[in-house]
Amino acid sequence: MIDAIDRAALRRTVAVVNGKGGVGKTSITANLAGLYAAAGYRVLAVDLDPQGNLGNDLGYLGAGLSDDGAAFQMAATVGAAPTPVRDVRPNLDVVPGGEQLHDLAAVLQSRRLTGRGGVESLAASLGAVAGGYDLVLLDCPPGSDVLQAGALAAARWVLVPSKTDDASRAGLREVARRFVAARQTNPELTLIGVVLFGVNPSARRVVAQARETLVQDLGGAAPVLDAVIRHVEAAAVDARGRGQLVHELERDVHTAPKWYERLRHPDQGRLEPLASSAGPLAEDYQRLAEEVLARIVAVEQTAEVPA
Repeated sequence: MIDAIDRAALRRTVAVVNGKGGVGKTSITANLAGLYAAAGYRVLAVDLDPQGNLGNDLGYLGAGLSDDGAAFQMAATVGAAPTPVRDVRPNLDVVPGGEQLHDLAAVLQSRRLTGRGGVESLAASLGAVAGGYDLVLLDCPPGSDVLQAGALAAARWVLVPSKTDDASRAGLREVARRFVAARQTNPELTLIGVVLFGVNPSARRVVAQARETLVQDLGGAAPVLDAVIRHVEAAAVDARGRGQLVHELERDVHTAPKWYERLRHPDQGRLEPLASSAGPLAEDYQRLAEEVLARIVAVEQTAEVPA
């Protein structure tokens, strides 16, 4: 059993969180984790959502590698290190989530209500495993106050995806409330910024207006990031259906047979064409990965400069 929270080990732990569902938390967690791993970083992705959708994006559900969060539920209850699923991608390990996290949320909430702590054991559990990685990304559930609180108790950084609608902004305000509460016990918790997700890149007026509104909502507390993630239904469906990340789908688009090659060799069976829009979407995620890491490094370097 581990009581203390290892803040040094958690120094590059990023919680991807919004109080509303459907704003891209899982997609961003999966794709950033995959890009950082492909760049050579040792990465741990943690699925804190009882829906367990991270396994769809990373493709390990179909491989039978998920335990629906059972192992994490047992470890986080007592503050012990969870055992990740190794090498879901080279350099990328995963702590799966799923329905068993409902039980974890119930235990932690009971402890909070009876004054016996609560989210500290979840944070201690993540701290016990984070030291083996360069980056840890937490895919947070939209609806569970206690699991979000546990993620914010563990994280050093917070990234908030948001769409341009009012409901997403309401979810952002809910995150702000929990962020302020978490800083009482985790004072170094820092908001990296808000990233617009699922936008139409050609609707520049709408995007500009959404940026302006979010800047006003944030009141200077954090930036709206330059990178945005566009809405590309075909590429998103292809990627999730194949258990691939977007940059992996982009690779297969480039290597797939061209239309005339398929026409020339009908005896090889019908091959459905892949979404050519994967390329622009992959570039969006790459820009976001670069911007997030640059902001983390900039703060780290500032902290290292003697006063």
